[in-house]
Amino acid sequence: MSNFEPSKHSGRGNPANRGEFSTGPLVAVEAHERVVEPWRQTFKGGTREDRMLREVTVWLPPMIADSKPSIPSVVAAEMDDALRDIAALDETHGEHLASLSTLLLRAESVASSKIEHVEASLDDYARALHGITSNASANSMVASTRALDDLIRSVQGGEPIALPSIYRAHAVLMADDPYERAYAGRLRDMQNWIEGSDHSPRDASYVPPPPSTVDDYMDDLARFSNRSDIGVLTQAAIAHAQFESIHPFTDGNGRIGRALINTILRKRGTTRRVVVPLASAIVARRQSYFDALSAYREGDAGPIIESFSTASMIAAQESRVTAQRLATMPEEWREAAGTPRRDSAASKILDSLLDAPVFSAEEIEVRIGGATSSVYAAISKLHETAVIRPLTNRKRNQVWVAASLADELDDLGIRIAARARRK
Repeated sequence: MSNFEPSKHSGRGNPANRGEFSTGPLVAVEAHERVVEPWRQTFKGGTREDRMLREVTVWLPPMIADSKPSIPSVVAAEMDDALRDIAALDETHGEHLASLSTLLLRAESVASSKIEHVEASLDDYARALHGITSNASANSMVASTRALDDLIRSVQGGEPIALPSIYRAHAVLMADDPYERAYAGRLRDMQNWIEGSDHSPRDASYVPPPPSTVDDYMDDLARFSNRSDIGVLTQAAIAHAQFESIHPFTDGNGRIGRALINTILRKRGTTRRVVVPLASAIVARRQSYFDALSAYREGDAGPIIESFSTASMIAAQESRVTAQRLATMPEEWREAAGTPRRDSAASKILDSLLDAPVFSAEEIEVRIGGATSSVYAAISKLHETAVIRPLTNRKRNQVWVAASLADELDDLGIRIAARARRK
């Protein structure tokens, strides 16, 4: 059992709030232990230094299931502000709840992928989401979306955060990865490391605990993640940092670890319907995020808690702007299309765009019914008026996307990132 001691001083943040000459951790936690372990390459490769490496210093996180973090009042106030914004976002739904929920889910998974330098255009992502052959990065983003959705759904109705659900989400994430699918959904049985050589932990910036310890660490993490006696953002931040320190999988740790954040928010009832796209704020300050993880390992959870509070607040506020824009889109589409008759094919397509912004002609024909010629004529009209745009160069079997909704997804990430960089 590790007890988190209260911190009286901090050298971070606004000196007016925390004392200009204060020192010490903001939220003191037990620092990781460093232990020298034997090492030998399993597969020969790299330089002579890689091949001759015989020991490595691994980091051993503390067990946290029974820890008692003590949060300074200034940090608690920041978290309260963030929680109010999250609650306000979760109540901003109206008749377009499903549309907002889907949009934010996709925004979070796209940004989380970008933190790992997985980059793809929005149109590529939309194509991959619709099952059209796309580039590997877009396919990876779609897998991240499905994994995030799968993990959050696992706690609907108050179900506990269960390790099999985390492993299943990882299996979804890595199922189509040509290099990692053999390890999809499985805890690692080998030593991994971050940065440094590709062939050994030589010069690595961080070496997680040995594989023999991962089962116990994950059991401990699950116990911590299911507690209800600590602040939800404190819990989400520490659980995420601990997950990244354990690094339980051979790949995909960052995306699953960030999916755990929104899963805890849903489990605790902080959100009931929407996903908070805080990864858009994190990706804008990637190095600060990694520095906060390093601070956690050295014994201070303050930076990661503050980072998540700020990211959540910004993301929730900008997502409410997006919710307001979604509410106006149907009427804007209708005006752009020349106000079609309510019983026309064009009108029926417009009514379906918020909930299904990516579609093929065949799908929309099944959805709205009517003559094939009327459906194709309506699609042509909506294309001419820029309400929808094509996602492929096909003459046949074209796939379309609601242009302004797709642009809003892109703009949401840009707005969140811009505000985060100013912090």
